[in-house]
Amino acid sequence: MESDWKNKLYYGDNLDVLRRHVPAESVDLVYLDPPFNSNATYNVLFAEQDGSRAAAQIKAFEDTWRWDEAAARQYEETVEAGGQVSRALQAFRTLLGESNMLAYLTMMAPRLVELRRVLKPTGSIYLHCDPTASHYLKLLMDAVFGPENYRNEVVWRRTRGHNDAKITRFGSIHDALLYYSKNAIWKFNRIFSSRDPNAPRTHDLCLHTDGKLYRKGDCRAPGGRGPRYEWHGFVHNWRFTEEEARRLESEGRIVYSKSGMPRVLREVDLARGFQLQDVWVDIDAPNSGSGELLGYPTQKPEALLERIIQASSNEGDLVLDPFCGCGTTIAVAQRLNRRWIGIDITHLAITLMKHRLRDTFGDAPVYEVIGEPVSLPDAEVLASSDPYQFQWWALGLVGARPVEQKKGADQGIDGRLYFHDEAKGKTKQIILSVKAGKTGSPHVDALRGVMEKAQAEIGVLLTMQEPTKPMKEAAASAGFYSSLGWNTKHPRLQILTVRELLEGKKIDYPSRMGNVTFKRAPRARESGAKELPLEAQGERDGPL
Repeated sequence: MESDWKNKLYYGDNLDVLRRHVPAESVDLVYLDPPFNSNATYNVLFAEQDGSRAAAQIKAFEDTWRWDEAAARQYEETVEAGGQVSRALQAFRTLLGESNMLAYLTMMAPRLVELRRVLKPTGSIYLHCDPTASHYLKLLMDAVFGPENYRNEVVWRRTRGHNDAKITRFGSIHDALLYYSKNAIWKFNRIFSSRDPNAPRTHDLCLHTDGKLYRKGDCRAPGGRGPRYEWHGFVHNWRFTEEEARRLESEGRIVYSKSGMPRVLREVDLARGFQLQDVWVDIDAPNSGSGELLGYPTQKPEALLERIIQASSNEGDLVLDPFCGCGTTIAVAQRLNRRWIGIDITHLAITLMKHRLRDTFGDAPVYEVIGEPVSLPDAEVLASSDPYQFQWWALGLVGARPVEQKKGADQGIDGRLYFHDEAKGKTKQIILSVKAGKTGSPHVDALRGVMEKAQAEIGVLLTMQEPTKPMKEAAASAGFYSSLGWNTKHPRLQILTVRELLEGKKIDYPSRMGNVTFKRAPRARESGAKELPLEAQGERDGPL
């Protein structure tokens, strides 16, 4: 690993970040899982829609792909650039019309072009999608990377079958991973899945007199490429020369089928297992029993990313996830000693990733966050341009989780933070309100009312503006919360400015027993590769 490298976590639009910050041919592996509404009905996905949505309206956990003014402009820009991608988008528009699906493909096209640019010549990309869009995305990937660089469509069974009397079709339980390389020579490490020692042995396995297990294999050469001669009454192109065939027979390595066809015995290594194929049914999605769930809707299992990263990169390589969400790719890359770059458009995701890295690895990860406000002028720009992102960023400064953003549902609560200060383990609550614009004492009074209604121990107002004297007096009148567990007192209503937060000031609460706001990620474990040993593979005309 390069000693001077700092892993990077970018806040912002990944297209802009890729163009401005990621050099060409610098990345070994890209994994991306772009958000898409797979639960929407087919008719809604393809319905034509009018109207516009500003970029600032994009929120966490929402599917961002709508046919609007931004999508139309992006379509024109990409089409006017020409080439195979332009022709693909024009064909999609003819087929799909101005639908959300076209918007999705339009927004993906320039991002895929940039991802190809940043890949090293031996690099690879895995695009994670569901069957709703996988067939369109494969055509788009062909246009960007070339159909000759298509390697696999990996089928991942994300969940096991379930019964539902209302379903009038076969159950949908799989996702697709579209795997492409940048060029004809690429990096790939073979992975072997573990064998079940109790599994029944098939007819082509046999125990030799030497005590070893062998598999019966075809002696005929594929495609008629081997030497042609008569062997045991059969004339074929064989895998072996006549001399090699006689040697194998003398060693007892040739057996014969009922028809007399020779079969070669190849030793089976039960410890190594089977080479992994393109259907993966041994990895389940995160669930309540996995210990991985962090409350992020599109979270993927670490075992899935571990397999991808091990197969297509080596230690010290650079892994990029441009839609990194809760940071599974980042966490696995860190554990497997890869360098990494993560990009996300929401401060909520950035905050969650920082918590995950700290909970899992402590102070070990060396990384920098780029794009977050680091000064008061930066914060003022964010507050004026995107109040929602400002809200998530401000809450992240104090380690609080935003509440679900539904109109009229927050009842004056923008975020929550939980803590424990009793031996009995009762969870206590801090509620937060964030104000990006002008504030006054009515906001303090409103927060006090909401705090009492929610039975919260402490209320905090986070504000861009300095509090006025009436605001301070209103906050002071709320009194103190007394922690019986620690025999300490803390103001029940607190006002913190962004300036103070940037200077390092924290919420005053009994935190020594731990903030439990974010579900903790498990501590770093050893790589799960013990049941999936790797064997490096290098071919002159294929993988490196």
